[in-house]
Amino acid sequence: MNYFSSDFKLGILGGGQLGKMLLFDTRKFDIQTYVLDPSDEAPSKIACNKFFQGDLMDYETVYNFGKQVDVLTFEIELVNLEALTQLENEGLKVYPSPKTLKGIQNKGVQKDFYAKNNIPTAPFERFENLDQLKSKINDLQLPFVWKCTEFGYDGNGVKIVRQVSDLDTLPNVECIAETMVPFKNELAVIVVRNPSGEMKTYPVVEMEFHQEANQVEYVICPARIDEKVAEKARAIALNVSENFNHVGLLAVEMFQTQDDEILVNEVAPRPHNSGHYSIEASYTSQFENHLRAILDLPLGNTDSKVAGIMVNLVGAEGFSGNVVYENIETILGWDGVTPHIYGKKQTRPFRKMGHVTIVNENMAEARRIAQEVKNTIRVISA
Repeated sequence: MNYFSSDFKLGILGGGQLGKMLLFDTRKFDIQTYVLDPSDEAPSKIACNKFFQGDLMDYETVYNFGKQVDVLTFEIELVNLEALTQLENEGLKVYPSPKTLKGIQNKGVQKDFYAKNNIPTAPFERFENLDQLKSKINDLQLPFVWKCTEFGYDGNGVKIVRQVSDLDTLPNVECIAETMVPFKNELAVIVVRNPSGEMKTYPVVEMEFHQEANQVEYVICPARIDEKVAEKARAIALNVSENFNHVGLLAVEMFQTQDDEILVNEVAPRPHNSGHYSIEASYTSQFENHLRAILDLPLGNTDSKVAGIMVNLVGAEGFSGNVVYENIETILGWDGVTPHIYGKKQTRPFRKMGHVTIVNENMAEARRIAQEVKNTIRVISA
């Protein structure tokens, strides 16, 4: 099929920052794009050929959108699975497939999948709701990690339960209780795979988290770990990918334990925060490779040209309203520093508003500059 400068139409469910960055590459290749998002102010609206406002969880909305395109993908997992399944049954290419998404969308189902396929993961127990968990609290060892199985994102839906009273603030929804893992590092590996079965992995990255918001503050590539540990992480990520039989990108988040074992935390079947560094630091960005994969084109080189660190730009505490990027002119004057602004007009505390990539041949220097970026730019309101 001729994808370039043709009548071919790629549909994207979700019009947030991931979609916006993916659209950079569709425009580079002159591929027509249709985007569906609930918000009329979605970041992707300015970059696609046609924009549709609608509920991603509504069957008719998703189904009718899918009937207008030739290939359908998504940048968020919270989409109507039944509509995707029906579209696929009618012959539409949906990547990643509804079957893959079904195994990932619910974190309880996802954890069961790891256990069934002998993929190393932290011990856990599933509960129908919080009341059931409370009734079995004496069987659980404190502290543990509570996770809602659906609709969690960016640190929401995850809480460390250190004492029984911590449960009082949690919603009464389906959830899992996961054993806390004493880990050295939180790592991630992005796997890219096309329908022909060609697979590649990006280098292992290391993630540093904001403790209060439970959000990634820094993504460091390559991870500062032993090469044997990195090889093990990439091998496990490939195994996860093969078991899910996914097409497109699969971001595999992991823990490196104190004795250098690798445990899979969770996965995301789409471009991911842990791969944003690749726009500047890699030969082929994660977004271009997602596009290549879902169109069954040859995959691009996933190696890094240079060390890269990503700094997340999130709304500063105490500020809500029309966004202002304070001191952005300052960081624009620094070599190897590239800001990406997502296009969200309103800021609020810890909302993801953009990111900054730092590239440098010296990893230690890149990390130093990243810290300076973090200390300099602030996302506040007017």
